[in-house]
Amino acid sequence: MVSAIVGANWGDEGKGKITDMLAQESDIVIRFQGGANAGHSIVNNYGEFALHTLPSGVFSPNTVNIVGNGVALDIPKLFKEYNSVIEQGVPAPKLLVSDRAQMVMPYHVLFDQYEEERLGKASFGSTKSGIAPFYSDKYAKIGFQVQELFDEEALKVKIHRVLETKNILLKHLYNKPEIDEGELFDTLMEYKRMIEPYVCDVSAYLWNAVKLDKKILLEGQLGSLKDPDHGIYPMVTSSSTLAAYGAIGAGLPPYEIKKIVTVVKAYSSAVGAGAFVSEIFGEEADELRKRGGNGGEFGATTGRPRRMGWFDCVASRYGCRIQGTTDVAFTVLDVLGYLDKIPVCVGYEIDGEVTKDFPTTQKLEKAKPVLKELDGWKEDIRGIRKYEDLPEKCKAYIDFVEEQIGFPITMVSNGPKREDIIYRESKLKK
Repeated sequence: MVSAIVGANWGDEGKGKITDMLAQESDIVIRFQGGANAGHSIVNNYGEFALHTLPSGVFSPNTVNIVGNGVALDIPKLFKEYNSVIEQGVPAPKLLVSDRAQMVMPYHVLFDQYEEERLGKASFGSTKSGIAPFYSDKYAKIGFQVQELFDEEALKVKIHRVLETKNILLKHLYNKPEIDEGELFDTLMEYKRMIEPYVCDVSAYLWNAVKLDKKILLEGQLGSLKDPDHGIYPMVTSSSTLAAYGAIGAGLPPYEIKKIVTVVKAYSSAVGAGAFVSEIFGEEADELRKRGGNGGEFGATTGRPRRMGWFDCVASRYGCRIQGTTDVAFTVLDVLGYLDKIPVCVGYEIDGEVTKDFPTTQKLEKAKPVLKELDGWKEDIRGIRKYEDLPEKCKAYIDFVEEQIGFPITMVSNGPKREDIIYRESKLKK
């Protein structure tokens, strides 16, 4: 069976932990989109990790981990990460990389930095990992697939052709040094030496795995609101963050995806610019940020303080719908235990009218949150393993959120560790 784990909001929902947990019973885990511009924070028996490109199944010795064709593959970063987990005592993970995956080129990172500098105050808040230039080149059909590393003469010809335009931009738009063809070729040959043992026809591998009834887990990066089509455009990422893209980014038939676990945070957080209706500021935000996540709410890749907000029913309902959610994993609920009252955003006021439908960006920029206060439970819920043992007001919070978003909450995470999970029967009518 094929399942997907994706985010409902801006990213940072706790997908890494849920993937790490479900990977224990999966034969294959696949990263199907995105690059090293965001990370998954994981705490397990081996320690604490922030994964950026490696699939979160690397901690399960029986799991095959695949970097799919939809990933923006930064080869040096992948192997730096691979070696790092081994140095921390993790057995060498089983790794495969799609021969159709495209590579983040050294100049993609440079162009990302130069463009953000050029834009100044109008910048997109990029992590400067080369992601937007990478995807721009991919769809302009001047990107480099892994398989191209294995025909050196054709590679040299393509490098020459691509650098003709790149060097014009560097010289005349950015006033930066031009790229040397020979140096770039040598770099790509080094990439070839690193990646060669792991390259595979992933779609064929998965086709056979499906026929053998293997358990396959698709792992997404970021969340619904960062999708370039359905998110808060243009403050989005450059690849689709939706479960539906998992079929494309891994090379699977779409009808094989049977279960879509959408991770929803018990409050809101975001890294980067863009509309964030339920955002809070000052001491209130600082306190939630300090208590949140695993050691505080800071980006796993950038280290930037995350923007904080109360739970947003409007955005989460939309995020779950657009993912095709079958199950909701409700995370970091334990963080809210310090609050007497917990505000929840139940609607948006736009030009004097209240809506519960998530709008397009132009309207979203004008939206003000409609808040409802719920009672806090004022106790530590870590260590609780049964839903019935949770405080009544805590269960009331979960019930309220489930009713508002309209999708079944079947898992509740109440701590950073793999075992900090509560399974729950949904109260929604089936």
